[in-house]
Amino acid sequence: MLNLELESELGTTRPWLVNLPALIGRDPACDVVLPSWRIARQHASLLERAGAVYIQDHGSLTGVHLNGKRVYDDGPLRQGDVLGLGGFKLRITGFGQQVPGETAAQNQLSSPEAGQGEVYALAEPGLPMPRDSRLLPERNEAQVSNSELFRQEQQRLHHALLGALELERRDLSRVTDMQLQQEAFACLGRLIQEQCAVPEEERARLQASVCAEAVGLGPLEPLLADSSVSEIMVNRYDRVFVEQAGRLKAHPLEFSSESALRAVIDRILAPLGRRLDISSPAVDGRLADGSRFHAVLAPIAVKGTCVTIRKFPKRRLGLEDLLQAGSLSQEMADFLQQAVRRRCNILVSGGTGTGKTTLLNVLSTCIDAGERLVTLEDAAELQLQHSNWVALESRPANAEGQGQVDIRSLLRQALRMRPDRIVVGECRGAEAFDMLSAMNTGHEGSMGTLHANTPRDALSRLEGMVLMAGLDLPLLVVREHIARALHIIVQLSRLPDGKRLVHEIVEVTGIEAQRIQLQTLYSYGPELGFASSGLRSEYVSPTEGQP
Repeated sequence: MLNLELESELGTTRPWLVNLPALIGRDPACDVVLPSWRIARQHASLLERAGAVYIQDHGSLTGVHLNGKRVYDDGPLRQGDVLGLGGFKLRITGFGQQVPGETAAQNQLSSPEAGQGEVYALAEPGLPMPRDSRLLPERNEAQVSNSELFRQEQQRLHHALLGALELERRDLSRVTDMQLQQEAFACLGRLIQEQCAVPEEERARLQASVCAEAVGLGPLEPLLADSSVSEIMVNRYDRVFVEQAGRLKAHPLEFSSESALRAVIDRILAPLGRRLDISSPAVDGRLADGSRFHAVLAPIAVKGTCVTIRKFPKRRLGLEDLLQAGSLSQEMADFLQQAVRRRCNILVSGGTGTGKTTLLNVLSTCIDAGERLVTLEDAAELQLQHSNWVALESRPANAEGQGQVDIRSLLRQALRMRPDRIVVGECRGAEAFDMLSAMNTGHEGSMGTLHANTPRDALSRLEGMVLMAGLDLPLLVVREHIARALHIIVQLSRLPDGKRLVHEIVEVTGIEAQRIQLQTLYSYGPELGFASSGLRSEYVSPTEGQP
């Protein structure tokens, strides 16, 4: 049971006692009926999870506010919390437990929905609610597993710590991260000493996890520090998967609640000037260490807010590292090295997670130090090993739909920066035409990546993206444009065991019978391994890496 005080838009108040779960809305069938045009038919729900009470927004237009802050799925709720819903205020005044067969006392109230004289004991107004009164119905402490008890205390302490620190009211620019962590750790220690149901031997772990979640990145911190983890996938706050050695597996670390996960996302996005809310439910970004970050908000992500982080090696890799990993042969490495030095235009193609960005970083080591590079990316990931390098990053639109800067706009600006080579992190749309134009107009040696399963598929995708530029060009003209611009296509793949390798190196030889002609120079086979076709390249002479 939950004891509420309902304050209407006119300022009138009345007590209200509801069973959990309780549906809030303007529909007469709801448990709490709020008659207003600003209230959806089914606006929100009050739910009981692991013995605590949570509020969940059903995607309403005006939303749900907890203590003045908009929330989507938040809790556990505490006595004194105020829920704002379309002009109405629901103040939590107590948590009750059903006591059948007893008469009402001074601090008891019969539920208007019960209809059969059921009586519920309520917490005494003005006093802190005992922890056990959140368990509805009442359960013996012995019945609660250690993991469930740990999570309950983690959620409670997380909420209490945020309330004690009052982060939203403070100017955090005047406080360093280390000072904030020390303050949070000390404050949390006092809260644990005052009241904590977790056994003594578990309190240190509890203190560390809550502190990391409140002012750090929570469970993400040890995963980001683990060099063996190449990708982190949070399917929802309590379901985390990682990629290690090319294999996916579940990880025991988890967030305490959906609100804790959302708070971590907000801390990541704050320095980037990007947002994740109901009007912008998906976002790309990067962490301080350069890792790529992507998040999708519920209810777009049906099971809960989803986060994906792609990590990159701390140490900058070279061709020697790819050779040691068996990603290509020595002959292929020599060919790619000479192709870069001979200023061939190179397109790196492959599926998701095949190592396209890594290969671009490696190829940059072969560029002469006297050349000027300009890179264009949606989210800056490239870490080129070059001194004369300018990195440009696109920007999404703001809340008013203004201020967007796409890759195509950046490419036009890059042409005015006197680049010797232009590197496009990934071609996704009309910017492909501008990239090919730059390759054809004095910027030889430029490089880019795109998603495709084969070199022929890569050409088909390029044709489609050039047509997206809206220039109404005949297909033959588009193909001639591609054939003159591109020299080499490097196809990457990932084997079933997770190993990433250069699957094929092909050369664009021109156009014949209105079709772009390709010749395979190197390829990989499961039985033969890396092999050369024996064909000579038009751009790299045999003495420079060709047999």
